[in-house]
Amino acid sequence: MTRAVLSLGSNLGDRLGHLRTAVETFADRVLLTSGVYETPPWGDVDQPAYLNAVLLAVDPAAGPRDWLELARAAENAAGRTRDPARRFGPRTLDVDVVTVWGPDDEPVVSDDPELTLPHPRAHLRAFVLRPWIDIQPYGRLVGHGWLTDLLNTGPAAEDALALRPRPDLAIESTA
Repeated sequence: MTRAVLSLGSNLGDRLGHLRTAVETFADRVLLTSGVYETPPWGDVDQPAYLNAVLLAVDPAAGPRDWLELARAAENAAGRTRDPARRFGPRTLDVDVVTVWGPDDEPVVSDDPELTLPHPRAHLRAFVLRPWIDIQPYGRLVGHGWLTDLLNTGPAAEDALALRPRPDLAIESTA
């Protein structure tokens, strides 16, 4: 059994609908969904606000590459197009594989440029850490430490002040 933490973000079109598309793409693999947070754009401020959430998913046979393929399928289903000139630009849906645990329940560490695990910037991003704490309040990011410590120190602490919980929005699957 493998587990993965997946970060979801959308700031174009039907933002909530795009997050729900991701949940539907992962279907019965979704174990837990975080709350939804509205966040300012990160890395490229000239764009609309994002809706962000995190999923904890499980699969008896999926490896790290399988999680990446599912993430890309969700992005494609939401009509994601990549603009090489705006790496952190607006998008219908962004799904990042943040971390994966293998069948031995050990975190997978990879320096593959296509799928670096854990995600190389997750520890800096309040929009990943805060929703992740919703579903794993005692979680740790391998190589970086406790999620709550990461959220309350360094660059993520300042960004956390701009996150706005959206309890009026939910992404649970309706299927």
